Amino acid sequence: MRSLSETLGLRPAPQPAFALARAPDAPVRVLLRGERSARGPMRWRLRLDRPAPRGLGVALALGLLIGVTAVGAELGGQYRAFVASEGGVGDFVARGLGFDIKAVTISGESQLTESEILKLAGITPKESLPFFDVAGARKALEALPLIKQASVRKLYPDRIVIDIVERTPVALWQKDGVVHAIASDGAVIDELRDQRFASLPFVVGEGANERLSEFTALLDASAELRPKIEAGIYVGGRRWDLKMTSGVEVKLPEDDPRSAMATLVALQRQSRVLDRDVLSLDFRVAGKVFARLSEEAAAARAAVRPKKAATL
Repeated sequence: MRSLSETLGLRPAPQPAFALARAPDAPVRVLLRGERSARGPMRWRLRLDRPAPRGLGVALALGLLIGVTAVGAELGGQYRAFVASEGGVGDFVARGLGFDIKAVTISGESQLTESEILKLAGITPKESLPFFDVAGARKALEALPLIKQASVRKLYPDRIVIDIVERTPVALWQKDGVVHAIASDGAVIDELRDQRFASLPFVVGEGANERLSEFTALLDASAELRPKIEAGIYVGGRRWDLKMTSGVEVKLPEDDPRSAMATLVALQRQSRVLDRDVLSLDFRVAGKVFARLSEEAAAARAAVRPKKAATL
C-alpha cells in the first residue's frame, strides 16, 4: 500500500534499506517554476484537512449563546436593571472574588460628614476595589469649594483611604439675598445650605467680603459687646454700619471707626445705651453721638419737656 504522499507524487517511494547510494554522477532533477508554486498550496490544503481541535465546536457554540443572551438582555432591559441593582459586570465578578469595598478610612474632615464625603466620592455597596476610579473620586471631591485638596488611594484587598484638606470658613457674606461661607481672604467657599456656620461673623453688602479684616478688627475692639453684634453692613464701599441683636443700628464713621467703637463700649458701660428705646446711634460726626428714638420714646420725651418748662 502506498502513502498519501506517494500517491500525490509529492515524495518518491522509499528505497530499500540496503539500496546503494546514488551515484555521484547521477543527474539531479530541478523542479520547474510551476511545480515549485504548486507545492505551497498543497501544504495548506493538507493542514486544512486535519481534524479540528477538540472542544472548538463547543467553545464556538458557547460564545454564540453568550452573545445572543447578552444582546437579548440589553434589548429587553434586563442588563440595565442588573447594573442598577448590582453594578457593572466587572464589579459584580470582583465582589464575588472578595474584592468588594468593606472599609473606608477618612481623615481631615471637620465641616463635612462621612456620608457627604462618601456620596461625593461615589462609594456605594455596588462598587468593587479593582474597578473603582480613584482619579474620578478625587476630582469629584475637589470640585466642592469647601475641599481644598483631596487624596484617594486603594489598599487591597478591600479598603479605600481618603485624605482631605478643607478650607476654613471664617465668616458669612450676604450679597443679593444669597449667603455664602467665605475664607479669611474673602474667597467664597460655598453657598450656605444649613445652619452649621450660623455662629460665624456675618457681613452684608457689595465688597464686604474683601474688607473682612476691617470688620474683624471692629469685633476685636468691641469687647463685651461682641455677642450683641449681629452683622456688619458695608455701606457705599466706604464705611461700616453695625446691626445689633436688639435691632439698634450703629453708624460708624469712615475714618477711625475703632475709636467710635470704643466710645460705644464706654456708653454701654455707663448708661446701657443699647438697652434703651432707640432705633439708631450715629457716630459719623467726630466727637458727637446722635440717637434716633422710637416713636414711643420720642412721644414720651416730648410729653416730659413741656412739664419741665412749666415748672421753671
